[in-house]
Amino acid sequence: MASSVQILPQAGRPNISPETLEAWLTPHKVELQKFQLWIVGIRGFFPAIGPSGQNDRNVYDDAIILRVPSLNIFSAFNGNTDPSRIYNGFGKSEQTKGMAVLKTGLWPAYRFDRHNGNQPHEAICQRAGTVTVIRDGDPPYPDTGNFGINIHRGGYTKTSSLGCQTIPPEQWDEFYYQASDAAKKLWGSAWKSKVVAYVLLENKA
Repeated sequence: MASSVQILPQAGRPNISPETLEAWLTPHKVELQKFQLWIVGIRGFFPAIGPSGQNDRNVYDDAIILRVPSLNIFSAFNGNTDPSRIYNGFGKSEQTKGMAVLKTGLWPAYRFDRHNGNQPHEAICQRAGTVTVIRDGDPPYPDTGNFGINIHRGGYTKTSSLGCQTIPPEQWDEFYYQASDAAKKLWGSAWKSKVVAYVLLENKA
């Protein structure tokens, strides 16, 4: 089934070299050495397509990269690092809070686990620590906690995100197989208990 949500570029996957990514990761280099498996999201990897010229939602216009230095793994995938829609709110209660947008930075808060959304599946989930999000509001405001900002399979008709980082369904199985296979090689039977580092960057181009 072909996706009806736009995937950019239409002709292929994000084109980024390991050398370029390493340069972008320089601010996090020391901290990243503590972790063996990295996932890197690059928000705004492709230019905005909306009339405002601002970052788009409900479009796979970002890059998500799997990097495992010791196994020489470097794989780039189309992705989405934004919620699928805008919802302004205030405060931190479930009834009033705004939609969550993960803040850029290094988040050592992930493990292999089960994403319990509308279609539960094995994924890489925020189970190992807190993250900070910027919530939609007037003005937008920060919120830190355990929000289930998971890395999971997106949808065909929407990016299926309330703040999660999602990958098009056409690419998800490949991504998850590579990531989980690497984790098993690194950690054996303990692979689901180990922390995975997620780094979210803004496009510097």
